[in-house]
Amino acid sequence: MVDSHNNNSPHQVVIIGGGFGGLYAAKALAKADVNVTLIDKRNFHLFQPLLYQVATGALSPADISSPLRAVLSKSKNTKVLLGEVSDIDSQGQKVMVGEDAIAYDTLIVATGAKHSYFGKDNWEEFAPGLKTVEDALAMRRRIFSAFEAAEKETDPEKRRAWLTFVIVGGGPTGVELAGAIAELANQTLKEDFRNIDTSEARILLLEGMDRILPPFAPELSQAAAISLSQLGVVVQTNTLVTNIENEVVTLKQGEGTREIASKTILWAAGVKASAMGKVLAERTGAECDRAGRVIVEPDLSIKGHSNIFVVGDLANFSHQNGKPLPGVAPVAKQEGEYVATTIQQRLKGNTLPPFNYIDRGSLAMIGQNSAVVDLGFIKLKGFFAWLFWLVIHIYFLIEFDNKLLVMIQWAWNYFTRNRGARLITGEASLGSVPIDNGSSNYPPVNIKQPLNA
Repeated sequence: MVDSHNNNSPHQVVIIGGGFGGLYAAKALAKADVNVTLIDKRNFHLFQPLLYQVATGALSPADISSPLRAVLSKSKNTKVLLGEVSDIDSQGQKVMVGEDAIAYDTLIVATGAKHSYFGKDNWEEFAPGLKTVEDALAMRRRIFSAFEAAEKETDPEKRRAWLTFVIVGGGPTGVELAGAIAELANQTLKEDFRNIDTSEARILLLEGMDRILPPFAPELSQAAAISLSQLGVVVQTNTLVTNIENEVVTLKQGEGTREIASKTILWAAGVKASAMGKVLAERTGAECDRAGRVIVEPDLSIKGHSNIFVVGDLANFSHQNGKPLPGVAPVAKQEGEYVATTIQQRLKGNTLPPFNYIDRGSLAMIGQNSAVVDLGFIKLKGFFAWLFWLVIHIYFLIEFDNKLLVMIQWAWNYFTRNRGARLITGEASLGSVPIDNGSSNYPPVNIKQPLNA
């Protein structure tokens, strides 16, 4: 089937991906004289900055997810299709969704990124990353199953391995994961077990550079490191992971190497573009960088294809300061809105100046009453930074009911020190963690990354 249109029909905009870039582009086109088709393999928008809270039991997946149809229900010019785009015909101006071909006048590709193991993809079996709901649930299962296994373990050495949590990557995700697991061990779970003292858990945060949170100001990186150490997290910088195998992490520190036995290794060290970057390169001749991101023009279009735009984590936009913009939600949001405005202005015969990202700051939560915020003109740490982090994250949640639910849940967690979503769920086929005494390696986390994540 071909979804075609005639010359008298409105301009057809097809958006691949319902993340921040795709969704904000669709919302910005809600009142434009165009027809919009948003295609995603998932029927919901995921607020990825709070995925780590799902992984550590503070929130449930529904708290940070919004059905795409509900979000766009009042946009009468927009339809949502549940499906996976397998190919793009740039000459015929069609995208393939299964057997169907969806025609476009303008195409916006916003399929995001997934975690990268820098060529060591076999490490994913032992060190899951955090990009999807499934990732978060698999990680949650590993974290809480580790405490359960330690409770049953009689061998001190094996128990120590169950209570050792290694987080690879000292960016915001790694810092937030480390702080949340430390709070679990020191506060939330402290009275729940009889055979183990959960506060004896070792949480190690590994970073290859000379400080954690490299994009932040040095003084905020130092403040974050101090706050983490107060929570009991061991921060190790200038540390490279050279191997992950059989529940052992091999580290290189200076000229020396060491091994750490850990049953729970979590990956927060890098990302690579979704598979759609390769499709675009093959079908349009677009150039991609080493991470698979599509190198875009100053207006976020592909060179030689002015009607195909790439936004969000899939785009390499290096026209502002010579370096690619970071893969964060505010970048994707602003790029999506810019492209939506560009489309509307082009239809009126106008042009826009090149895209210019306005960096309104960086934030990272460390623990209760503790965060760091870098707004450029002002830098905050501690309690006020934590309050600011809460307000900003609630503000950017898509739907009102999500805002309300998360606000109530956070308030409850704050006063009770409880995390109500501490469920161990999932089947063996999804990579559940064995908790029997003497259990061997984790089975693979067999979760497929969708093309339109």
